[in-house]
Amino acid sequence: MDLILWRHAQTFDAEPGDDDLSRLLTPKGEGQAARVGKWLDRQLPDSTRVLVSPARRAEQTARALGRKFKFRDELAPDCHADEALAFIQWRAENSLPHKGSVLLVGHQPMLGQIAARLLGVDESACDIRKGAVWWLRSRQREDQLQVSLLTVISPDLI
Repeated sequence: MDLILWRHAQTFDAEPGDDDLSRLLTPKGEGQAARVGKWLDRQLPDSTRVLVSPARRAEQTARALGRKFKFRDELAPDCHADEALAFIQWRAENSLPHKGSVLLVGHQPMLGQIAARLLGVDESACDIRKGAVWWLRSRQREDQLQVSLLTVISPDLI
């Protein structure tokens, strides 16, 4: 299974009393999302499932990809990695990984928690920057599930 983690692009700061789910991308964030979305569209298989946080900023980021997507409450800003991994049915070490690709568009710290858990590193090592993509791949080898980091792309590098 390929698991692609895309953090929403740059947003406006929340004002006192604002609903966090309603925060919008800044003009810079819109540009970040457009660049990364264009890059991702060229890389992703057509069959990739695209799952998006219900937050407006994640929706705006995902729309830049130009593909169909589904909102998932398991990807909301206050959710934990366990919820997202359970939803996508990430396999335990003694079972075969899923085939195909899943793109999650969401938030820190959850996306970093997912990357850290799957790579077997400390969570502080996986700070996913706004607009960035981390692409992970799992495979079964000699009765062990292996996860590798294929690429990390920052919107500033595209």
